[in-house]
Amino acid sequence: MPRLVVTNREGETSEISVDEGLTVMEAIRDNGFDELLALCGGCCSCATCHVHVDPAFVDKLPKMSEDEDDLLESSDHREPTSRLSCQVPLTAALDGLHITIAPED
Repeated sequence: MPRLVVTNREGETSEISVDEGLTVMEAIRDNGFDELLALCGGCCSCATCHVHVDPAFVDKLPKMSEDEDDLLESSDHREPTSRLSCQVPLTAALDGLHITIAPED
């Protein structure tokens, strides 16, 4: 069961264990982090699940799709490590993944 380390917008960090195969967005939503809106439910059409990924994990993530890249372009808070959490499935290789919930646009 992979561990996910989440830093919320207040700077508080929590570690949660989640089922492999869930997306980062589903794990965050299902564990009571209210600030991640995820309005589209994970279909990569709204960018309200924007997170910043710890640089140590960026190369372990799946390649960003053109749709995800386009949605992130609309954010004032995009960083080189930005991803939409609905597009990152949790696997054993991502155990210990640390993400920070991006500021709301």
